[in-house]
Amino acid sequence: MAGRKARADAPEPHISIDIAVEAGDWPAKRRLRSLVEKAVAAAIAEAGTSSRQPCELSIVFSDDAHIKVLNAGWRGKDKPTNVLSFPAFPVKPGDPLPPMLGDIVLAAETVARESELEGKPLEHHITHLVIHGLLHLLGHDHEEETQAERMESLERATLARLAIPDPYA
Repeated sequence: MAGRKARADAPEPHISIDIAVEAGDWPAKRRLRSLVEKAVAAAIAEAGTSSRQPCELSIVFSDDAHIKVLNAGWRGKDKPTNVLSFPAFPVKPGDPLPPMLGDIVLAAETVARESELEGKPLEHHITHLVIHGLLHLLGHDHEEETQAERMESLERATLARLAIPDPYA
């Protein structure tokens, strides 16, 4: 599925990205920044999101212990997960970007384990999870089948922009 283009009259959104490496065994921060910036730009372009104002995004690279606490407190699931998203404002797909998107938190051990089990490069998996988390902040979800299909389609198209193979194939 081809991605939507941002409206011709809408400027490219300026997103200020704060990256924190809090815990865990991650690639160098410089490399993470490059992965995140490319993933965010591709996802914003694919989702056709626009904004007339700058906005902020926070990405936290953490570990399983921290994400387990977050997952238990916010979702009632007492186990680690690969990525969590915390929107700063409620957004629906296609809405203009708010001044603050929110936070995306990734867990090192889970991400590394999944990458190894699925036989994909760690950097590809990190990129996919950043895109997945960002799509949640943009109002996408996968609770219902049609929502899941739309979100997966956006993930696939965004990853294809970055020459990363389909993670669902």
